[in-house]
Amino acid sequence: MRRVAWAAAIGFALVTLVSKAALAQEDAAPRLQGYGADLSRTSVSGLSSGAFMASQFDVAYSGELIGAGIVAGGEFYCAGAAGVKPLATAAVTSCMRPFGPAPKAEIALKDAHQFAADGLIDDTANLKRQRVYLFSGAKDSVVFTKVVDQAARFFELAGVPKTNIDYEKLPNAGHALLTNHADDIACDSNAGPYINNCGIEQSQQILQWIYGGPGIELKSPAAKPTGDLILFDQNEFDPKHRASLADSGYVYVPQSCHESGCAVHVVFHGCLQNVGKVGLRFVRDTGYNEFADTNRIIVLYPQIASANRGSPSNPLECWDFWGYTSDDASKPDFYTRKAPQMAAVMKMIERLHATPTQPTR
Repeated sequence: MRRVAWAAAIGFALVTLVSKAALAQEDAAPRLQGYGADLSRTSVSGLSSGAFMASQFDVAYSGELIGAGIVAGGEFYCAGAAGVKPLATAAVTSCMRPFGPAPKAEIALKDAHQFAADGLIDDTANLKRQRVYLFSGAKDSVVFTKVVDQAARFFELAGVPKTNIDYEKLPNAGHALLTNHADDIACDSNAGPYINNCGIEQSQQILQWIYGGPGIELKSPAAKPTGDLILFDQNEFDPKHRASLADSGYVYVPQSCHESGCAVHVVFHGCLQNVGKVGLRFVRDTGYNEFADTNRIIVLYPQIASANRGSPSNPLECWDFWGYTSDDASKPDFYTRKAPQMAAVMKMIERLHATPTQPTR
C-alpha cells in the first residue's frame, strides 16, 4: 500500500509539473510576426532616455530611416561629446541638467563623421533628407531645454533643411510625453508616469510631421483604435541577453496592416516608463495607435527589462545612451549599429518586413 501511495504521489507530482510547464509555455509571448512592412518608411521617436535612443538610432541607421521625434532628449552621442568620464556621469549631468553649457553639437557631429568613416554608423549625409521633430518644456526639471537645443543644432549642422525641422517649446510643460487626456497628470509635472495632459496629442504631431510634408495628405486619427496590440517575445532578438531587454515587447498593428505595405514607427519609452512600471498606459493610451490606424503605420514598442532582471548599471530602466550594455566599458559601443539594443531593435523592424503570416489575435 505504501508503494502504491508513493507511486500515486510521484505520478501526481509529474502531472503537476508537466501541467505547469505546459501552462508556462502557453503563457509565453508569441514570436513577432512579419507583416510585409515598407521599410523605406521607417521612423523612430521617444521620450527622455527614449529620445536619446531615438536620436542615436536615427543617426546610426540614417540610410534606412526617414525621421525622428525627440521629446526631452539630446543630441547623438551626447555622453561622449560631453568630455566627462565616466560616460555614466556625463549622461546624468551634462546631458540632462548641465551646470554650464550643454555638450556642443559641433563636437557630437565631428564624432559622428568619424564613426561613419570608421563604418560604425551610416553616412551622415543621409540626414539631409530626414524630417525631425523636437520638443522641450520650460518646466522640465529632468532634461533642460539647453540640452534639447543642442540636439536641434546637431541636425541643422548635419544639413537637415530648416523646413524639415519642427522644434516645439511649451512654457507650461514638464518632463513628459504630452496628451489631451483629462485623466493624465498636470502639464507641468515632472513625475511618473511622465504622461502629462497639456491639451495636445504630441504623438500625433510627431507622426504628422514625419510622415507628412509637401504633397502628402494624411488622414485624421481614429476616435478609437480598432487594430491589434500584440505581445511578442523579445528574447529571440537578443539571445545572449546583452541588451537588457524585457522578455516581451508590444506591437500595434492596424487592421489594414495585416497585409503588406505599411510604414513602421518605433517608440522608445522613457526611464521608469516600461510596462512593468506604468502598465499599458504608454503603449495603449498616448495617441500613437489612433493615428497609426488611419494612416497605415505599424507601431513597435520595444521594452527595457525591469531593474531586478536587467543591468545593475541601469536601475531606472532607461535606454542605453552612455554604455551600460557595452562589453568593454573603456570602449563603449552603445551608439553603433552593432550595439546590443540598436541591433536588437533593428532585427525587430526587419522581422516586420518579412512575408505576412496569420496574425496573432
